[in-house]
Amino acid sequence: MFTYSINFATNYIISRVNSYKLKNSKPDFKRIAIKVGSNVITQPDGSLSDGRILRLVEDVAILYKQGIEVILISSGAVAAGRSEISPSKKTNIIAAKQIWAAIGQVKLMSSYQFLFGKYGIQAGQLLATKESFRDRVHYLNMKNCISAMLENRVLPIVNENDTVSINELMFTDNDELSGFISSMMDCKSLIILSNVDGVYNGIPGEEGTELIATIDETSGDLEKYISNVKSGFGRGGMLTKCSIARKIASHGVDVFIANGTRDSIISDIVKGKNVPYTHFIANSKRESGIKKWLSHSDTFAKGVVIINSGAKEALLGDKATSLLVIGIIGVKGFFKSGDIVRIEDKDGNNIGLGKAQYDSDKAEKNIGKKLSKPFIHYDYLVINEKVRSVFQD
Repeated sequence: MFTYSINFATNYIISRVNSYKLKNSKPDFKRIAIKVGSNVITQPDGSLSDGRILRLVEDVAILYKQGIEVILISSGAVAAGRSEISPSKKTNIIAAKQIWAAIGQVKLMSSYQFLFGKYGIQAGQLLATKESFRDRVHYLNMKNCISAMLENRVLPIVNENDTVSINELMFTDNDELSGFISSMMDCKSLIILSNVDGVYNGIPGEEGTELIATIDETSGDLEKYISNVKSGFGRGGMLTKCSIARKIASHGVDVFIANGTRDSIISDIVKGKNVPYTHFIANSKRESGIKKWLSHSDTFAKGVVIINSGAKEALLGDKATSLLVIGIIGVKGFFKSGDIVRIEDKDGNNIGLGKAQYDSDKAEKNIGKKLSKPFIHYDYLVINEKVRSVFQD
């Protein structure tokens, strides 16, 4: 699988890692998630780039040896499998991707395990689907598994389980999965590695186009700058990355979009070196684990409740408020107590999301009534901040 150069380089790098000392390391990097895009670790023909994976493993090993907890979210399985087999013409595209994922995931994990093993680092695989996050029990099971791995110095390598994830059960791509993971695991930072240096204020390479170094909650709409062209072997593009990065930053996580084809880019970011990247600055507010889970759960909503203007005004105000049954004027769909439901106003605007304390039948029967228990308690409620901002203006 690997030639002389891997063994030679690995021995050299081991000595370098053991003597390497991170300087000016910030508390923000105590636990980080790193997402590696398909185009970073694959060659033009789709096969895995052993040399590039080696460089990334070296960079991660440097952090690991300094006691930094790293969770690696890696794409590349489908691309790696595509280079190994051409399914018959009667095989539909969904089945073909499942075959490529099944073959490619073995190749991808074998490469990681071999190389991390050279540093004495044990790597473990986790395959996730959106269903893994659909309710609090599944969510906590995933969190507990990764927590146990970190406690035992096992480096988690996470990928979407493309062999069973199809259509609505799929993440947008592993950028979205990395957002779920970093938020769930209370990571201080998320580094998203692509094959470009970050977000530009125009088309990269054109005259006058510059890299945007920092983006915060006051930055304007970036869509006019960003091309929605997707990468050759991935499902998402820069527009997806920006959307997810801004969302994760709003939860208190520093997000960096950087070029994974640059050597030492990860450790350079951690050390604060002057290297190109786009930094989405973390919001200073801290959210509970439950609210973080809810903020990623929009696709799991089982129903909708429509609220009156009084309830809307209360929810979008500055004061923490629960949604009372008396403020509900309509119910859509079927849901049970404990299910996630979406909150809308009478015009169909998405106000927020929360965990229902009544099922749909009871909620509908008691529309407009004053009950002792709120329909959604504030602790299990997240508000659409874009709608809140427009409403308060």
